Amino acid sequence: MVPEYLLSALVYACLFAMMAMGLTLTYMTTKVPNFAFGDLVTLGIYSSYTAVKVFKLNPYAGSALGFVMGALVSAVMYLAVLRPLARRGSSLVSLMIATFGVDIGFVGIYEIYTNYLQYDLGHIDAPNFYALPDFSLGGYAGVDFVAPLSVAVIVISIYLLFTRTKFGVAMRAAVENPPLARVLGINVDMVATVSWMLAGGFAGYAGGLLTLFLPGGTATGSNLIVEIFSSSVLGGLTSIFGACVGGLIIGGSEILGTLGLGLGFGTVGAIIIAVVFLLGGIVLIRRPKLRMKVAGGIFAALGLWILADMAAGFPVDFISQELVNGFGPNVTPFQQAIPLLIMVITLLVIPQGLFSINFRRLIGREKR
Repeated sequence: MVPEYLLSALVYACLFAMMAMGLTLTYMTTKVPNFAFGDLVTLGIYSSYTAVKVFKLNPYAGSALGFVMGALVSAVMYLAVLRPLARRGSSLVSLMIATFGVDIGFVGIYEIYTNYLQYDLGHIDAPNFYALPDFSLGGYAGVDFVAPLSVAVIVISIYLLFTRTKFGVAMRAAVENPPLARVLGINVDMVATVSWMLAGGFAGYAGGLLTLFLPGGTATGSNLIVEIFSSSVLGGLTSIFGACVGGLIIGGSEILGTLGLGLGFGTVGAIIIAVVFLLGGIVLIRRPKLRMKVAGGIFAALGLWILADMAAGFPVDFISQELVNGFGPNVTPFQQAIPLLIMVITLLVIPQGLFSINFRRLIGREKR
């Protein structure tokens, strides 16, 4: 039997992988961080809720509806807001503020819609509802199978699209060099619109699956924006597959990290964490850039601190003992600090993301 916390980490990681791939697609086409992206996740949440509670459909039909609704609304957001502003020469800051405005508008729309569901249709739980019912297979929830399978299908489909179709090659060209792509006759606007549709579809679909895993509400998608951005930044912001890996790392680490900090990692787990800090710090110290040397010194010192404190029997009783025995349930409200910390470290040490690292060259240098 697979432990429940590992299944939860896997599902959470897969959901963020889908969301991060969508956010990265929007950034690749417009170079604008889309702060309204979480609202597309909320759109999927309420598409699934409506399908199940109002139309009595299967929740997975609601997830499919979330994909369609997310794709359509995302395309409208691009065509009606961002593209006109970009054509008028608006700055990056103006475009970012525009996405904030769209986010505020969505919040109002969701409030109006949930009031309609609550007062006119009698669904009193619409503003904040528990996870929707799911089917069971072999003692496991259906989303435990569907979420990983969905990520695999999306990744394979994107790979085949980018490498085996003319339109996919045109998309890559339009993203990497839009002026040259226009000279070659590629319709860059159409490529961008399709990219935003796919991005919104991924967000809406992930939001639909999220309702089978966690409670939902009008602010659920917006509250996930930290994790979504952290996943995309960790993956490199310009790599779809990097975003997938980043989402898997962020989602999994948030669940497992929060659980470990609350209940404790045990002696072996604390030693592993200390060794990872120490070895990672040594690698960074040997890098040429000053910020990496400074970050490496901090990581190495923290690793040595934990090991020394554990060897001495916790005389300081500051970090090490809590890593072994846990900080208690009070850490749960601060679980978003884990992806936020990962994002900050990524921006300081590898601002281009994991997929910018030449691991073969790094390993070769370390061997020498």
